[in-house]
Amino acid sequence: MAGRDFDKDVYPEPPRRTPADNKQTGLPNPALIASKLFYYSVDLPVTKFRECIDSIQSGKKSVYYHQRFRRVPDLTECEEGNYVCYYEAEMQWRRDYKVDQEIVRVLQERIRACQQREGASAPQNCSKEVQDYDNATKAYMSRYGDLGAYASGRKCLMKQKERMINAQKA
Repeated sequence: MAGRDFDKDVYPEPPRRTPADNKQTGLPNPALIASKLFYYSVDLPVTKFRECIDSIQSGKKSVYYHQRFRRVPDLTECEEGNYVCYYEAEMQWRRDYKVDQEIVRVLQERIRACQQREGASAPQNCSKEVQDYDNATKAYMSRYGDLGAYASGRKCLMKQKERMINAQKA
C-alpha cells in the first residue's frame, strides 16, 4: 500500500512507455545533411591536413611567448641615415626596458613573499632580497629614471652621454 497512497487526481501516474516520435515527413532533415556535408567536405580534410603538418613540425615546435629576438646594434653603432637600424635599435631598447621593469617587479614580489613568510623577523631574514631589490632599482633608475612618459632609446642614450660627461668633469 506504500506505492498506492497518493491521490490519482492530483498526481497521475506517468506513462509506462515513452511514446514514439511522430514524424510528419519521410524526408531526412536538411540541416543534418548540410552539417554532415560540411564536416566531411571541409572540416575533416582541413583537420587531417593540419594534424599532418603538426606531426612534421613537432620536433621544432616554438611557443609564441618564448620568442627569442636576436640582439641588434645599439643606436651608437648605427650608421647615419640608416633608419632601419634606428628602428631596430629602438625596438631593442623597448624590449630591454620591459625586461628591466619585469625584473624589478619580480624582485618586489620576492620581498613581499619573504616578508609574508618571515613575519616579524623579516628585516634580518629578507636582507638578501632587499639588497637585490635595492641594486636593481638603482640600476633601473640610473638608466631609465627622469626619461618621462615618452621615453625612447635616443633619450636614454642622451641621458647616458650626459652622465658620462658629468663623471668626466668630476
